[in-house]
Amino acid sequence: MSGFGEYDKYDGLGLAELVRKREIKPGELVEEAISRIEKLNPRLNAVIHKMYDLAREAAEGDLPNGSFRGIPFLLKDLLAACAGVPMRSGSRFHQGFVPDHDSEMVKRFKAAGIIIVGKTNTPEYGLLPMTEPELFGPSNNPWDLTRTTGGSSGGSAAAVAACMVPLAHGNDGGGSIRIPASCCGVFGLKPTRGRNPLGPDLGEAWQGLACDHVLTRSVRDSAAMLDATPDQTWAHPTTPRPPPVLSLTKSAQIQGDCVSPLPQSRSSPAWFIKTASRVWKRLSSCARTSAMRSWKRHPRSMARPLPKPS
Repeated sequence: MSGFGEYDKYDGLGLAELVRKREIKPGELVEEAISRIEKLNPRLNAVIHKMYDLAREAAEGDLPNGSFRGIPFLLKDLLAACAGVPMRSGSRFHQGFVPDHDSEMVKRFKAAGIIIVGKTNTPEYGLLPMTEPELFGPSNNPWDLTRTTGGSSGGSAAAVAACMVPLAHGNDGGGSIRIPASCCGVFGLKPTRGRNPLGPDLGEAWQGLACDHVLTRSVRDSAAMLDATPDQTWAHPTTPRPPPVLSLTKSAQIQGDCVSPLPQSRSSPAWFIKTASRVWKRLSSCARTSAMRSWKRHPRSMARPLPKPS
């Protein structure tokens, strides 16, 4: 492969640090991503639209000085409008539809410094938990080509798992980031409702259930992108208040794939996990006690045989 042979040893922030130190150029990263897509995509079918010329042009231009400056990126072909690029949402019905503007989320991705090299596969309208549209055919899991990628962000999950790009766009209404992240062994977070914008075309999707974010190979990439994309100027009735900390990545002191424990306050994840575990144990104990009492009082009623089929 051309470009940068150690590409897959770094997450997005790691590659961005190399760009900042001028140890590598954005154009080299773009060429490495293109090379990997060309080699792996015929078997995975993760990328359904290539934007190589636009990516090369962007890499040679003046990129924003964001957290992911110069990092190759893939857009899921659903909800995220990109000016001049087809958006088919996995459906033949949208063949030929080309938005004339960037969605607000795409603008914020670009402001973070990413370079879009293509668009990824999705089931029709993102409705299914697997990525097998008739329009483009199924995406395959890079760990085992006979298994599903999950959905509906299956193309993005497969691309990230195969190290085509360190992170890729996804959206999630009923598991469409989380399911493929689980199937493909990458990290996927569904943000709080309203945290990221869907405008200007939509105020919300699926009555607010659908949320845009990314699939990544490291936790800190997901946190850093979630730092970069929200903006209270794009307000919506369901938009939550700004996070109580300025930066998820700084407050959690994320190093690589590990997150250091936060203080044991009532707003920390550690406190919630400990409390939930304690409550669950108490509920389980109460359920067992109640079941034993019922069995002792009515032993036969608790073990009735199933009726024979007629």
